[in-house]
Amino acid sequence: MGGTAGDTAAGRREEPASGQADRDREALIRLLLARSVERGDFVLASGQRSSYYIDCRKATMSAEGQGLIGRLGFQAIRRADWAAHAVGGLTMGADPVAYAVAAASWGSPQVLDAFSVRKEAKAHGTGRQIEGNFAAGVRVVVVEDVITSGGSAFKAIGAVESAGGHVVGVLALVDREQGGRQALEDAGYRVVTLLTTTDLGLR
Repeated sequence: MGGTAGDTAAGRREEPASGQADRDREALIRLLLARSVERGDFVLASGQRSSYYIDCRKATMSAEGQGLIGRLGFQAIRRADWAAHAVGGLTMGADPVAYAVAAASWGSPQVLDAFSVRKEAKAHGTGRQIEGNFAAGVRVVVVEDVITSGGSAFKAIGAVESAGGHVVGVLALVDREQGGRQALEDAGYRVVTLLTTTDLGLR
């Protein structure tokens, strides 16, 4: 007798992808709260003051974070139907996010390579501002760890477009809900975020 949809060859029912995604999302929230959220008085890169700081690198550079962010980020790109060939953003916050998503894409119908955007072009050697898997004409998703004002994403977008790339969307790990997402969308870029500060219980 034929098996039903979702049954494995061994006769076990596969878990719906949405169930795994929900668990990954909850695990990512716990990881960020445990490793990345600091309380105090901080001046952000945007110049705004805040009673908390999200140092996503402590989560994005962890083994668990790489797995969670890779799966969730790649799923978000697929759901957005972005026909991209590469992912990357402004070093260094975006780097582990891009690498995680690229690794998660391996073996799928949409393999994404990663690149990194320097804050300034090199003053020696090739003089490139973008390193890694990037070339003029490539369609890319710009990634970011935290969106506050959108400044880092805009800087990466500017470098990509100046080098002849096409930005199909912006993917962020956390949206601080302080106007950055709206600024990017007002400029014509679609933004998808995995979490917000509301999700983290910070608002």
